[in-house]
Amino acid sequence: MTTAGQVIRCKAAVAWESGKPLSIEDVEVAPPQKDEVRIKILFTSLCHTDVYFWDAKGQDPLFPRILGHEAGGIVESVGEGVTDLQPGDHVLPIFTGECKECRHCLSEESNMCDLLRINTDRGTMIHDGKSRFSINGKPIYHFLGTSTFSEYTVVHVGQVAKINPSAPLDKVCVLSCGISTGFGATVNVAKPKNGQSVAVFGLGAVGLAAAEGARVSGASRIIGVDLNPNRFEEAKKFGVTEFVNPKDHNKPVQEVIAEMTGGGVDRSVECTGSIQAMISAFECVHDGWGVAVLVGVPNKDDAFKTHPMNLLNERTLKGTFFGNYKPRSHIPGVVEKYMNNELELDKFITHSVPFSEINKAFEYMLRGEGLRCMIRMDA
Repeated sequence: MTTAGQVIRCKAAVAWESGKPLSIEDVEVAPPQKDEVRIKILFTSLCHTDVYFWDAKGQDPLFPRILGHEAGGIVESVGEGVTDLQPGDHVLPIFTGECKECRHCLSEESNMCDLLRINTDRGTMIHDGKSRFSINGKPIYHFLGTSTFSEYTVVHVGQVAKINPSAPLDKVCVLSCGISTGFGATVNVAKPKNGQSVAVFGLGAVGLAAAEGARVSGASRIIGVDLNPNRFEEAKKFGVTEFVNPKDHNKPVQEVIAEMTGGGVDRSVECTGSIQAMISAFECVHDGWGVAVLVGVPNKDDAFKTHPMNLLNERTLKGTFFGNYKPRSHIPGVVEKYMNNELELDKFITHSVPFSEINKAFEYMLRGEGLRCMIRMDA
């Protein structure tokens, strides 16, 4: 029996208002329109970004909404004009896109698609400005164009990476956001050479993925910087060799790192969003060749302040978005790295819950327990 072209009724976890537990509801999911794909989600995980917009502090709240953006699933049907995906394909929906036509997509240097770049305020589909989700005729807003906390979702084709069907979706789904962001920040942007030293600020999932990138690149020293000493044991599994807690020192952490390394690390990656950590990450790299990469998202009123001599002394400051990966072109290859045992993912997944207990995943993250909680949609 085919469901193509028909409305699908299924379960979704709806955020009705800021900070309130998600509610499992029966929703109606409309068929995909032009350049859209409807996906049956099999596994989804919780990322800090979901919690940030669920909590809705510091941005314009948009409710009711179906959150979720780290997931793996199978294409159920495709809309008009979609030629490179078909029902049955294994895919990762991704919060940013690749239209393959704009100046960014045509540039080898950028992954910041003009059409499909992340937009946290948009709660509808680009094609017609309408939602594909509804309950009793009332529209429910989308999130990041993905809304994976639903058994079925509709996503723009440019935000869908087609992957190896033999890859386990309950593992590789974490590549659709945080792990690719951190890993790519190191291997694609910081680019440490074999034997160099790397400092990673923030040892959450993204920071540990950055450390994993440093380990894979052959870094000789990987210095983890975090305010939580409980994170160091976990971090060792990701190649972190030394730990610095800024609270343990009565001078700026960049000075501590400079002393430890004879003038500074070769590369640093900042994964906290704290403006002070960003400044420290830049100022702790060695003059002459040091490169600092900013990954964390700052508050909207933050300003980055450093003395211009830090730049004139040949330190480089870079930013990155989604690890500089183009979703459709590059993420299938990152999945292959996992399949070839060049990248470990299992250690990022510390908890697992059935979809009916999705609020437990929020509790784990709010308590700072574990890294990624896998949510099984069929359970």
